[in-house]
Amino acid sequence: MRRRWTACCGAALLLWSAAAAAVGDWAPRAPDFPVKSYLLMDYHSGAILAEKDAGEPFEPASITKLMTAYVVYRALADQLVAMDDRVRISEKAWRTGGSRMFVEVGKEVALRDLVTGMVVQSGNDASVALAEHIAGTEDAFVGMMNETADLLKLSGSNFRNVSGLPEEGHYMTALDVATLSRAMIRDFPDHYRLYAQREFTYGNITQHNRNKLLWQARDLGVDGLKTGHTEDAGYCLAASAQQGDMRLVSVVLGSSGDAKRFQQTTELLRYGFRFYRTARLFEPAQALTQVRVWGGLRKFADLGLMNDFYVTYPKVSGGKVRTELSVREDVSAPVERHQTLGAARAFFADRLLREEPLAALEMVPQGGFFRRLSDGFMRLFE
Repeated sequence: MRRRWTACCGAALLLWSAAAAAVGDWAPRAPDFPVKSYLLMDYHSGAILAEKDAGEPFEPASITKLMTAYVVYRALADQLVAMDDRVRISEKAWRTGGSRMFVEVGKEVALRDLVTGMVVQSGNDASVALAEHIAGTEDAFVGMMNETADLLKLSGSNFRNVSGLPEEGHYMTALDVATLSRAMIRDFPDHYRLYAQREFTYGNITQHNRNKLLWQARDLGVDGLKTGHTEDAGYCLAASAQQGDMRLVSVVLGSSGDAKRFQQTTELLRYGFRFYRTARLFEPAQALTQVRVWGGLRKFADLGLMNDFYVTYPKVSGGKVRTELSVREDVSAPVERHQTLGAARAFFADRLLREEPLAALEMVPQGGFFRRLSDGFMRLFE
């Protein structure tokens, strides 16, 4: 087994939960369901709007294929493989049970078709074929999946296969599923569009996308992601929807029925869109303030953020977000580019929504002898 669930992961979730509780004080209570775990997260800000046992690990079933696909897309981006590659189907891939694309052993199939069969038809056979083509064996590919989980800080996940078929030590948390979903949409937007495709025909067999919300929740803007089901895992669904500039990610693990997981996800998404809004307050690399640099080649350094600064807050009449910038005192040269020298904070009704470090947007080298001497005297008097 690659890793065990540890207390540090729970601590990380506690921070998320505390933020969610603060945000949720002005909104009606979130829906609650008799499922193993669920979570509703804003895509841009990462704010959690509703959750139940989101840090507990459970079997994810075919939601596993989100990680399988992420690693495939990374291999494509790194030009290790290409969409036009011809992939020979092994007997192992052909024999893999569960949902299938119905590829034939010994035949060569375009990698492009295998990717579509994995995403739209949830083909376990396609997933194994892709893994073998990229890494040589499924086990080697699973190693890549776990390495990627570490890079994405999915500390509550461990993968033992590429399909999500039941296997001891194979698990994910709802928080990790949402984090992976955000990474998928952010890092591979062109590939993400495939998750909205409703059907795929291969070998004269047409199969429909198992995410029925692509039909049932068109008004919500659902455009992905992935279903999953085994007897042990129950019925699972990771979904994402966009309305205007706001995108939400929803995860339901261990629902008791096929129709129920779609109903529960719809209720979560409606709740988020109805009672919350998301806004971008600052852009990355935007000069927000300055800091005095003593003994520097320049007297001041511009400070800004490394990433977009989004906040999610309740739709309350008259409710406004307040921002605050704090800058470190007594800064001496040299200052490195991206060195943290302050913080940007956003508040709603005097409650902290988000805090991010303010960093130097450019380096400030030490000044010459006379600049350092002059600044030294000025510093004493100030």
